[in-house]
Amino acid sequence: MTDTRTPTVERPATFGDVFAVAEFRVIFGSFGIFMIGETVKMLALSVLVYERTGSGLLAALAYVTGFLPHALGGVFLLALADRMPARALIVGYDLLRLAVVVVLATGALSPPLMLGLVAVVALFGPVSSAARTALLPEVLHGDSYVLGRSLLSVASGGTQVAGFAVGGLLLGLVGPYGALWLTALTCGLSALLVRVGLTRRPARIRTAPATDAVSTGAVGPASGAVGPAVGRGRGGAVRETLRVNRELLADRRIRGLLLAQWLPGSLLVGAEGVAVPYAAELGPGASAGVLLMAGAGGMLVGDLLVGRFVAPARRERWTPWLALLLGVPMLAFLAGPGLLPAAALFAVATAGFAYQLGLARRFLDAVPELRRGQAFGLVSTGMMAMQGLAAAGAGGLSEWLAPGVVMAVAGAASIAATLTLWPVLKPAAHSR
Repeated sequence: MTDTRTPTVERPATFGDVFAVAEFRVIFGSFGIFMIGETVKMLALSVLVYERTGSGLLAALAYVTGFLPHALGGVFLLALADRMPARALIVGYDLLRLAVVVVLATGALSPPLMLGLVAVVALFGPVSSAARTALLPEVLHGDSYVLGRSLLSVASGGTQVAGFAVGGLLLGLVGPYGALWLTALTCGLSALLVRVGLTRRPARIRTAPATDAVSTGAVGPASGAVGPAVGRGRGGAVRETLRVNRELLADRRIRGLLLAQWLPGSLLVGAEGVAVPYAAELGPGASAGVLLMAGAGGMLVGDLLVGRFVAPARRERWTPWLALLLGVPMLAFLAGPGLLPAAALFAVATAGFAYQLGLARRFLDAVPELRRGQAFGLVSTGMMAMQGLAAAGAGGLSEWLAPGVVMAVAGAASIAATLTLWPVLKPAAHSR
């Protein structure tokens, strides 16, 4: 099912190259359905909990309950992404989500039990996400892989916006319970697409009491290993996840690339964390939603333009400069710009997130092939944790500093991280 066409190094991949691959169309489509379903589910659950309890705090917890356990699952369960066949893992998680949503839609559980059930199931979210991401280099090759990563990022932002719009419409038409029943349909549709559209592949690691290829360094991206390899796996998924996370972080090259993907962009998120108080200071006509939408739009446009129209070698050379773009516009917030200039600054800054496309192939080459699932999951887990810390830190600073100053501080922190990581962000001399 995989298209054999591979774009040349001299030109970037095209949308036609990527969408010509049937399995990528399945991954892309099922991911979009998944994201819309998750967004509608959390919105409906938040409304439902508020209706039943009248508590704004519980309603807020309901909205974030599905996301908070992500970091916990990433720390303890990511080894499953390489120990289980990807198709079975993704389908299994979709079916588990379907069962949970059906239980929620019946209204049989109390709000605390609802939140607890959603939180437990969300622990396995990063495992399914890691398995999906690790499939990309198996169905897309060369620069098509980088553009595929870009398109999934675009789909993530775009489908969340669509999910809010669809969720708001459904809540008005059929109420929270009806919205949950329709969400169950998205879970089933996503599972069906993946089950029918993806080729069955064996797990990368077959657990057995043998020497682990990652520990010995015998298996890496250039090993050419095909099929399941034997891994240690003796301590179960939790122990193996912790061990492999330590080994990945102990590798200097991998650690540098992880930090490069985590820090510059995550520190900028601190600025988004104080968008509401900044807009409030501008007056009653200002809306934080305008700033946040501009930030999302800038990120989507940056990913599309850099991923599609910038040649691979040039994209990698631009990586540190795009990372620098994240922080520089935020320094202007020291002057307290109005709503429209502030939105423009946000859009320009978040376009710099495209710097991560220049790291995509380097990270793929650096991690062991048999641990791709866990490595990609570690990127996502670390990013979510760093973004949460940055937002919390910015919120704390806003107790003593004006929001515009906090935004500038977030930009300065991003610039400092970029300059510190410049040797990692800059491609090696032999890079294409």
